[in-house]
Amino acid sequence: MMGAASAGFALMGRVAAAATVARKSVIGSRTPDVEVVTQDGNKVHFYDDLVRGKVVLINFFFADCGDLCPPTTANLLQMQDLLGDRLGKDIFMYSLTLEPEHDSPQVLKHYLEKYGVKPGWTFLTGAPEAMEMLRRTLGFIHPDPAADAVRLNHTGILLYGNDSLNRWSGCSASTEASEIVRLVSWLAPAAPTAVP
Repeated sequence: MMGAASAGFALMGRVAAAATVARKSVIGSRTPDVEVVTQDGNKVHFYDDLVRGKVVLINFFFADCGDLCPPTTANLLQMQDLLGDRLGKDIFMYSLTLEPEHDSPQVLKHYLEKYGVKPGWTFLTGAPEAMEMLRRTLGFIHPDPAADAVRLNHTGILLYGNDSLNRWSGCSASTEASEIVRLVSWLAPAAPTAVP
């Protein structure tokens, strides 16, 4: 027969396990952990490798969308400059292609080189069905199905969140760069500097 102490430890273990399951973020619980490919050709799993437990920014884009995407990219580059070395260390940014049949890793690499994107901002492609699944489950959809079927109608939202805390929000990707940094920094406060 199990003693009271043993039964108590067993119960605490079950409660801890249940709490661990409950801590899975809303993004993690609904986002398929599909394989995606970085601009460097590295295969990774979207949730487990890139999002789980991190502070992230996520947007969708076209590498070849005429005059629409470059202003957004320029704004996000300003944000990257303001975040400095925090991007890629404390905060991670992912741009997912809406046109995976065209945007190969080589095309993505050319795009980030063309615009001077620095490390810490990762561009992703993958199988068309995987990228579409991510677009839909992350909420980058137009409420009108007919409009949603036209790729140029894609939403210019920047999703940001702290997966560990299960805190998520979004803003227009054209929001002033300093405001985006303020919003994201609230989810990932910088470590205090040591006082001499």
